[in-house]
Amino acid sequence: MSEHDVLAERFEAHREHLRAVAYRMLGSLTEADDAVQEAWLRLARSDTSDVANLAGWLTTVVSRVCLDMLRSRRSRREESLDTHVPDPIVAAAEPDPAEQAVLADSVGLALLVVLETLSPAERLAFVLHDMFGVPFGDIAPIVGRSPATATQLASRARRRVRGAALPDADPPAQREVIDAFLAASRAGDFDALVAVLDPDVVLRVDSGAAAPSKLVRGAENVAKQALLFSRSGPLARPAVVNGALGLVSVAAGKPVAVFSPTVRAGRIVEINILADPDRIAQLDLPGGE
Repeated sequence: MSEHDVLAERFEAHREHLRAVAYRMLGSLTEADDAVQEAWLRLARSDTSDVANLAGWLTTVVSRVCLDMLRSRRSRREESLDTHVPDPIVAAAEPDPAEQAVLADSVGLALLVVLETLSPAERLAFVLHDMFGVPFGDIAPIVGRSPATATQLASRARRRVRGAALPDADPPAQREVIDAFLAASRAGDFDALVAVLDPDVVLRVDSGAAAPSKLVRGAENVAKQALLFSRSGPLARPAVVNGALGLVSVAAGKPVAVFSPTVRAGRIVEINILADPDRIAQLDLPGGE
């Protein structure tokens, strides 16, 4: 086996970890893959004979790449982050063992939405330290700050993240609430819809360039939108979205949207819908023909 093949084999052993870091940093599956590929190219061009901890070296490289991508994205993005829904990780309602392993390590879509509101340095510090246990002494040179400042960045991010809508860890209870929501919307039962929604529920619909995206707040307003969706009604099929129960909407045999509700204390507190046809087409979604 050549030296290049050995290096490639060592890199492959860390690929899934690097992709997990990049996905949490970027909220985009395609950009995460691009960041991991760039890490491989940099590894192939570098002399790593003195690197004792290849996993740490690669994590640093992919983090720097992601930080550059976040900064570039922030400078050019004009649309409101309120209506941007990150790429979901979607599996069938009853995932196979391989999918279960991926989903067990996934992060909720609602949390990723909150991460989108952080500065690039805050997001990097939080993801690396709080999600992957990287010491602040290692994070500091990546963001070009002192360890104390890196600690403050993560602390600021942590305060924002505490407000993220985290789902109840009870899939049967989640399913009961989601089924009640679907039944009420299909029946056109406005009062039943309001009853299953939290009074302060938030709905985000990211349609990309295809149609205006939406940010809707409050149970009555969200219920009205749900009734509109049900009338134009593609078929909704159960799925697992970032480790929680959700739906894939299908029309003419093709997935057209991913519906990710967050259920807490018996009510839906947040709904994130990705309906951007360009991004939907790039996802490996169940539910099509």
